[in-house]
Amino acid sequence: MWRTLSTLLIVEEASIMSISAMATTTPSALVQALAKYAGYHRDKRNILTHFFGVPLIVFGVQVLLARAGISIGGVFVSAMWVVTALACLYYLRLELAMGAVMTIWLLLMGWAALALSLTAPYAWLIWGLGLFVVGWVIQFIGHYYEGKKPAFVDDLIGLAIGPLFVAAELLFLCGMRRDLEAQIVAIAGETRIRQF
Repeated sequence: MWRTLSTLLIVEEASIMSISAMATTTPSALVQALAKYAGYHRDKRNILTHFFGVPLIVFGVQVLLARAGISIGGVFVSAMWVVTALACLYYLRLELAMGAVMTIWLLLMGWAALALSLTAPYAWLIWGLGLFVVGWVIQFIGHYYEGKKPAFVDDLIGLAIGPLFVAAELLFLCGMRRDLEAQIVAIAGETRIRQF
């Protein structure tokens, strides 16, 4: 009887330890990256500006990079596709599902950027620079509401996390990825509207 009781206690202790270990596990790289970025973006107005500013910046960069590149074996390799591929690999490494979302988004914008880059040189440059500048103006308006500097000022990886943050926030608005949202909120806090 004592042997059975001690076996039960050992099993119970092992179960408690595994539950405790699960509760204290380190968040995934995706959660860590998004939560760190979210720490700079808790004001709802700032998040709203990011829905417009970040895609404009990314698209502007893609437009500008679409004409740059090299010819390899008679095939033009655009810098835009190289940078887009590297970004997609980074997002896929963070998490396959969010990486797939980002890959689809970046490829669609890349094809549109490529089409826009085929316009006259002055039109291509005006579109690329215009989208980029307007996007940043919108971003800085959002950070005025936030009362904090942009995340990339402290860590340049924030430039890569910004588009991922926008995609994640859009999924949250659609009622998707509630698990991811809860983990981010647990670290970064709830969204709010900052009082001046």
